[in-house]
Amino acid sequence: KVQPPADPASDPLWLERQTMSPDWFQRLESEMKQPYFIELKRFLASEDRAGKRTYPPPPLVHSWSRLTPIDRVKVVVVGQDPYHGPNQACGLSFSVNRGVATPPSLRNIYKEIATEYPGFKPPNHGCLDGWATQGVLLLNACLTVSAGQAGSHHGKGWEKLTKHILKLNGGGGGGDDNDNDGDGDGDGKGKGKDKGKGVVFLVWGAPAAKTLAEAGVTDTSGNVLILKSPHPSPLSAHRGFLGNGHFVKANTWLQQRYGPDGGIDWTKL
Repeated sequence: KVQPPADPASDPLWLERQTMSPDWFQRLESEMKQPYFIELKRFLASEDRAGKRTYPPPPLVHSWSRLTPIDRVKVVVVGQDPYHGPNQACGLSFSVNRGVATPPSLRNIYKEIATEYPGFKPPNHGCLDGWATQGVLLLNACLTVSAGQAGSHHGKGWEKLTKHILKLNGGGGGGDDNDNDGDGDGDGKGKGKDKGKGVVFLVWGAPAAKTLAEAGVTDTSGNVLILKSPHPSPLSAHRGFLGNGHFVKANTWLQQRYGPDGGIDWTKL
């Protein structure tokens, strides 16, 4: 449960301070003090004062940070914006809260995993926490949305922050590519034993590809693998998402860098 200060304007980052994991908050604090982010926080506060419902609920906006430590990121799944229906959005791209119907795009993701890993039986839920805790950063480009209004918070500032996060991970592993120990905190004392071994970006759909390109992430360093395909939405899944082989391809690449046990168990949900 979050506790807003008596005067939220006195600490615009109060939600981040209370709900973002300490490692991510420390790494992003200076970026979040930029004028664009303070303006975003003002916008969200004004929506709240006007009685407008925003998803996900404030305690869940930064779930991605709590489930995936900055020095353990191996895969980044680039999403667009949160689901805008009741009880769906949980702070992770493509994921929904347990007890909510699995969205069509996620059903297609499960279908692709079952093709690549024939023993996989899709769960009766759409919660992807099991990936996040293995080092899969499930990050939407925009982290909030107005109830029932898809894309309603686009261009308010979230995209600048999330592109900054993508760029950090585009250095080859979960931290500042100028941070010589690779753990993202600038202290020169690496804590993540696998830091710098590489990150896979799963990029589904043109908007996700555009977001990654605008973040300046490329695969020229050799420490980054970018896998692109159409979006898993029913509108486009049959044009190249289904059959893309991304989950096996990601693991093959990760195992070459992190060792035989270095992949993601995509069936662990």
